[in-house]
Amino acid sequence: MKGLKVMGMMRMMMMKPHSFISFRNASAVRASFNSYGYDNIRDSDYDDDDDYEMYEPNHKTVANELNKIEPFSLIIPGIGKGENVKTHCYKLQNGVVMMKNYVSLRDQAEIVKTCQEYGMGPGGFYQPITRFGGKLNLHMMCFGRNWDPVTKYNSIYRGNDGSEAPPIPEQLVSLAAKSIQDCKASDDCMPSMDPDICIVNFYAANTGRLGLHQDRDESESSLKKGLPVVSVSIGDSAKFVYGDTRYVRRANRVLLESGDVLVFGGKSRHVFHGVTKIIPNSAPPSLIQQTDLRPGRLNLTFRQY
Repeated sequence: MKGLKVMGMMRMMMMKPHSFISFRNASAVRASFNSYGYDNIRDSDYDDDDDYEMYEPNHKTVANELNKIEPFSLIIPGIGKGENVKTHCYKLQNGVVMMKNYVSLRDQAEIVKTCQEYGMGPGGFYQPITRFGGKLNLHMMCFGRNWDPVTKYNSIYRGNDGSEAPPIPEQLVSLAAKSIQDCKASDDCMPSMDPDICIVNFYAANTGRLGLHQDRDESESSLKKGLPVVSVSIGDSAKFVYGDTRYVRRANRVLLESGDVLVFGGKSRHVFHGVTKIIPNSAPPSLIQQTDLRPGRLNLTFRQY
């Protein structure tokens, strides 16, 4: 009996890792997250009725040459697997570039699997503590260097479990570097950078929010040079806002969908930005089928300290 009590106490002391992967056959209710925002954001500030143009498959049939027989496929090429989807690059303002459909569904699935693997291990997903003592209503992990709302980048070891941030996987470093290189076709003044930090956040569908803020915890040298931040969106779509002030009503709005990449740097390195809403059930169905990703948005942001 004494041995059983000891084993029970040990089980209670163990910290259960958080997974953002849904298990189809689990009998437990699927976990969900609460909203995360800032005090200056009010529900009245949100305009949830905005209409955004969605990307739809083109079903027009191209006429074949006479007497030429072409193979007929029941599957529309590129739909479902995410291949052959054209990437569009938009310069939103000087120093802000959005690349639509930049990350293929195949690569998105690999990123989810990579984050799941690291997120369940040491230094994986957790809820950071705010300076007021409460927990943020999101799950976060860091590659390269730890960051949290209290110590910023000043602590090598995480306060909750003493873990170090794992190194950034090489395929993620390559993705960030290629994103910067390709966005220069739309903004040739965008500085280059060597990412040594990747902050990974998971926001729940419907309730996930991020108030307008600036990313300014990197080194003085990095900020002065305007070294860019590369943001990769995977999963449910997000209503993203950005502008020169922290007022939502004055901010510009854009829809970030799964596979989109947003880069901001140079003159816009200190741009205010945030997320007003995560749109439920907007993730590509084939991505969910391949990964069992929970409802919500997985966001990776790369930067150089």
